[in-house]
Amino acid sequence: MGELSPGLIRMNEQMELRFQIECLHDVAVVRCSGRLVRGKALDEFRRRLEQLEHARVLIVDLSDVEQLDAGGLGALLLVRRWARLRNVQMSLVNPSPFVLRVLEATRLTSVFQISSLEEALCILQTPGDWPHFAVA
Repeated sequence: MGELSPGLIRMNEQMELRFQIECLHDVAVVRCSGRLVRGKALDEFRRRLEQLEHARVLIVDLSDVEQLDAGGLGALLLVRRWARLRNVQMSLVNPSPFVLRVLEATRLTSVFQISSLEEALCILQTPGDWPHFAVA
């Protein structure tokens, strides 16, 4: 029985929520993987996102999220509220089939902006953002 415990701990660590935040100017891209479920990792996820003071656009990539529970939905809703209060445009990108089913079943597809990564990048590329070159 003692031999099973280390394996179970390793499995749980691999399934735990992992996220990486990349910021470029005022755009923050958060890549999530694992389980977006109630626990310490989810609390840290929400805390870290709410510390993005200079972000005007928040893209949360959910393509590698395998599980989502009420705690995860609640955290996404709290981050959405934080974003709206600070005029940050938030988009959920590439939700995995399971995550999309949960969002549809809870009718949260009408609450969140949900898109593919390509759609999100097109939205971000407005004509004012294109580089300007001097013509001689």
